[in-house]
Amino acid sequence: MLVDPSIDLAIRLRRAAFNRALAEGDLTAIGPLLAQDAVLVTGSDSAVLSGRKAQLLAWKQEFAAPDRTIYTRTPTSILPSPVEPIALEQGEWTGVAAESGTPVASGTYSAKWRNIGGDWMIEAEIFVTMA
Repeated sequence: MLVDPSIDLAIRLRRAAFNRALAEGDLTAIGPLLAQDAVLVTGSDSAVLSGRKAQLLAWKQEFAAPDRTIYTRTPTSILPSPVEPIALEQGEWTGVAAESGTPVASGTYSAKWRNIGGDWMIEAEIFVTMA
């Protein structure tokens, strides 16, 4: 299968933008990266956040927490579909205490991206806490 390297790069750039937004507590930057009906399944308790609005509300609460955690997702692979405008990202995630930089949790994740109107957007993410 011939993989378009521009898809890999585009998704990695969008993931880097998401990581920056999380580090900076920038809700405005997160919104355009999420599809309207994006779904997130959390790593420890498998809570489901359904829809862009629900995710933005959760991030707003996280950013305001006195003991806030900064999460970083690092892709290890991106697999574009040869038949649909979608791709699977897999990787490792970490959470560190914002104030001290002390590791809080880490694990693996998978994300489904879709090209919508020329932009790659997250449709679904599932996280598994491993440490």
